[in-house]
Formats: sequence, structure tokens, C-alpha cells
Amino acid sequence: MSATGTTGRTGKTARSGARTARNSDTWRNWAGNVTASPSGVATPASTEELAAVVRAAAREGVPVKAVGTGHSFTAVAATDGLLVRPDRLVGLRALDRAAGTVTVAAGTPLWQLNETLSVHGLSLTNMGDIMAQTVAGAVSTGTHGTGRESASLAAQIAALELVTADGSVVRCAPGGPPEEEALFTAARLGLGALGVISAVTFRVEPEFLLTAREEPMTLDRVLGDFEQLVLENEHFEFYWFPHTRHCNTKRNNRSQGPAAPLGRFGGWVEDELLSNGAFQALCSMGRAVPTAVPGLARIAGGALSARTYTDIPYKVFTSPRRVRFLEMEYAVERAAAPEVLRELEAVVERSGFAVSFPVEVRTAPADDIPLSTASGRDTAYIAVHMYRGTPHREYFAAVERIMVAYGGRPHWGKLHGRDAGYLTDAYPRFGEFTAVRDRWDPDRVFGNDYLRRVLGD
Repeated sequence: MSATGTTGRTGKTARSGARTARNSDTWRNWAGNVTASPSGVATPASTEELAAVVRAAAREGVPVKAVGTGHSFTAVAATDGLLVRPDRLVGLRALDRAAGTVTVAAGTPLWQLNETLSVHGLSLTNMGDIMAQTVAGAVSTGTHGTGRESASLAAQIAALELVTADGSVVRCAPGGPPEEEALFTAARLGLGALGVISAVTFRVEPEFLLTAREEPMTLDRVLGDFEQLVLENEHFEFYWFPHTRHCNTKRNNRSQGPAAPLGRFGGWVEDELLSNGAFQALCSMGRAVPTAVPGLARIAGGALSARTYTDIPYKVFTSPRRVRFLEMEYAVERAAAPEVLRELEAVVERSGFAVSFPVEVRTAPADDIPLSTASGRDTAYIAVHMYRGTPHREYFAAVERIMVAYGGRPHWGKLHGRDAGYLTDAYPRFGEFTAVRDRWDPDRVFGNDYLRRVLGD
């Protein structure tokens, strides 16, 4: 049986044992805005099975793309070739307390990684605000949290194992042979363009406590004190509700304890009822009656009250997000963030856009990853959202014009209209990445339409 499958049903390759099948279903991402019709689907359960699948596909000239849980809003993982699903490529592979590292299979969801680390008294230093993604999908698209000294998941990677275009298994880390070290440097955030990741080794630390302080503030106060709020807190972020002056701020800092988690009922009211249930209802009303959105935004912006709680990191960093939406996020120089937000506010007010979703602002320190949105500069992330099913194109286009004027870098997994011509100038090390790609995937086994647009061909 070929890598793309020929039986019309799930089967096993004679050599590898990897399940492959000809596909008759349409793949959709989480938001439902991207679909693909792959010619086949493979679900390898080991690195060896994955290597055999890639080798066979490359031999037959079939493109290969790996997909996680589909939380990207772009077509970064879409393919009409072989779709690799890591559903069976999961679990803890190694834990080295002395080195402060943990290695997990690529398809392990972040929630499982967090729970496993906690059992062993360990934690990632930082993470994003949801944990449904697979580890490989999250790092490959630049998933990040917010932080003064740390933010992105990719910057916490100590080593990678991946299958390259000829089916070879490469284990790369800093200090290895030059070509492999260059591969590691780029593949920490590789867009799936350099190979299929089979395992990720993260740097971890002993589990600690974070105290979260959530507090409403006015937009003027947040923008006026933005740099101070960033520098005075280990992790600062805020949400601004368009059509209002309301912001909700969140400051997370390490704590000596004791732990004081959210009460079961209080946490449910804030996170489930207000942030998901009631917010879903408000968004649905706004979609049906766009003229009601400003009033609904004032209700949503004024609904949340101040609260403080202390818990282990992933229970503070992450929260449930059940309302479906579309998103665009741009990274700009941190110092420019207040000015960018003021321009965004002016555009919303004079345009007549009905924006029911808050604008999210986070920060990250400069890092050394070629395609990281924080590569080489202290960064502020500005993310705009629209409720699924609500017209979004004009709003996102207006936001993008502002971001581009400030040299913004689009999040690789979120909606944007940039191409390689723009991105080459936006990233000082863009050419370094594409040179690594030319070395490890000259025939573009891992290519697709999205990569042709953003990386060139």
C-alpha cells in the first residue's frame, strides 16, 4: 500500500505499521474557515512509522503536511496530498530533572503536557492562553503567551526530533553539527516547511505559583501607563472592548503562596458564564443586530470585576475559550503599541464597524528565532477578533493597514494578507530561514499554497 492509501479504508503498511487511508472526507480547522481535501491520511504511532510514511510519499511525489488540532486560522497545514495526523504520536518520552528538560511526542496536546509536568512537580516557564493545541502545532506557528522575560513556546525548546524530506530522522540541538544546528535554530518555528516534527524537548523548571490580579481600567490609563505596567509585572496583558473606554487587565507574578485558587463557583461564573456563555449570547445578538453591538460592548466591558487568585502556572496562564471566532494578530515594536492602539480606536469609531470581540494586547521580549514574530525586537502583540459568521474582511483589512505602516509582523497561524515580498523585509533573518529550507527540502515535499505565498518558492 502506498503512503496515500489505496484500499479506501484504514489499513496498515506492511513495513511501518502506520495507518494510512485514502481520504474521502474534507478536513476543517477549528474556526471552520479553512477546508482541505487531502488525497490520503496517515496516523503513525512512532517516529519510525512517520519516517516510512514520509519516505514513501516523497518517492511518489506526493506532498506531505502534518496537522494538529486545527487551531490555526490560516491554511498553513492544508494539503491536497498526504495529511499526517499525530493522534497516536503522543505521550512522555523522557524526563531529565538534572538537565531540566522533558521530551514529548509531537501530537501530545498542551493540556496533557501541562498535567504530566504538574504530576512530576514541573512546569513550563510560560505558555499561551489556551492549551488545546498539539505541542508541534503550537511551536511551529509561533504560539506565545505574554511576558517581560519570556513569552513564546518555541523559545523554550531545547532540542527537536523531526523527519526530513527524504525520510531521515534528525535529532538536532544547539552545539551539534553546523547544518543540524542551523536546522534546529530555524525549525523551532518552522511552519512545517522543514520537516515533520516527531518529538519536542522543552526546558522546564520546578513548579511554582503565580498570583493573578485581574482589574478593570480605562483605556487611557492603560495606554498612558503601558510601559510601566509591562516592566513592573512578569506577565501583563489587557483586553480593550471597542466602542467603549473599558479594558480588563491581567497581571501575573510569581508568588511564595499559599495557593488560593478560584473558588469553583466563582471561577465558573467568570470563565464559563460571563466569558463563554453570556458572551456567546451577546455575540449572537450582535451578529443578528449589528447596530446593537456598541451597547452590547458596554455591557460586556463592564461585566467583569476585579479578582485575585494564586495557582500553579497553567491554571493561571490558560482559560477556556468556547466561543468560535476568526482572528488576526500582528506583532509591532513594543514602544509603538499605545500609538497603534489609538489609531485602531480611531478607525473603529469613524468606520462604523460593529466589533463585538475585545482587542487583546500582550508582550514578548526579543528572541533569536529567525521567523519568530519577536525576532530581534521587544514586541507587543495586538490581536483582533470577529465572531464566527460575522463579516470581518473590511475590519481586518483596516487593521492590517495600520499594522503594516508600523512594520508589523503577522502571526503565522492567524489571518493576514502578507506575502514573501513584504515578509522578507519584515524579518532580518528571513533569508537565513529560506536557505535552511532549500537545504533540507529542495523539492518542497512539505510545501503548500500558504507556504508558497509567505516563503516564496
